[in-house]
Amino acid sequence: MDSTLSSNGPRLHMLVLDRTDPQRNMARFYVLSLEPTLFGDAALVREWGRWGRPGRRRLDLFADAEAAAEALEDWLRKKTKRGYRVADRAAGTEDRDERA
Repeated sequence: MDSTLSSNGPRLHMLVLDRTDPQRNMARFYVLSLEPTLFGDAALVREWGRWGRPGRRRLDLFADAEAAAEALEDWLRKKTKRGYRVADRAAGTEDRDERA
């Protein structure tokens, strides 16, 4: 993974995961993002819920960007094992908006 919080300034990294199964009426999302804090630390922000509904949000703080990136990779591994897939930005977003 490339440098998350580069020396040129903080950058936001976001990964949207999707788990949809119409047969089981399942339409879930999970968002992982790395964000800088005001104090120079790094934060892993996790958001999850059902598409079209307000979700939950949790913020985990880390001393540096490398530790936050490792945590993001761990969560990505856990979620892909549970059936989540990286959401395609171009496909399906209009479809979800209609269901909401």
